[in-house]
Amino acid sequence: VQLVESGGGLVQPGGSLRLSCTVSGLTFIHYAMSWHRRSPGKERELVAEVGRRNTETEYKGSAKGRSIISRDNANNAVNLQINSAKPEDTAEYFCSARGIVPYNYGKTYWGEGILVTVSS
Repeated sequence: VQLVESGGGLVQPGGSLRLSCTVSGLTFIHYAMSWHRRSPGKERELVAEVGRRNTETEYKGSAKGRSIISRDNANNAVNLQINSAKPEDTAEYFCSARGIVPYNYGKTYWGEGILVTVSS
């Protein structure tokens, strides 16, 4: 199983942060997908999660209201966009897959993480 994040780097304050995660080695539709982040000096926190369909989403934390999570089931990918980026959005962002059907319920896989810095 591989989860590979992309799109990190430097983002201007007020701009949009866009991340993608491509997944291989599992049946994508059998997993809820989520993005988490770990800011310097803080614990990892959930940013957003999407179920099997893009109508099933949950948002948490300080990016709630500015974030959009979406999945592309045809291409085994999940995306995260955070608008009106703030310096406090600076963090290492992680993609995660969580099993939601009986044979894999609760089984969780993680990407290696990608760094995003919001700064002028």
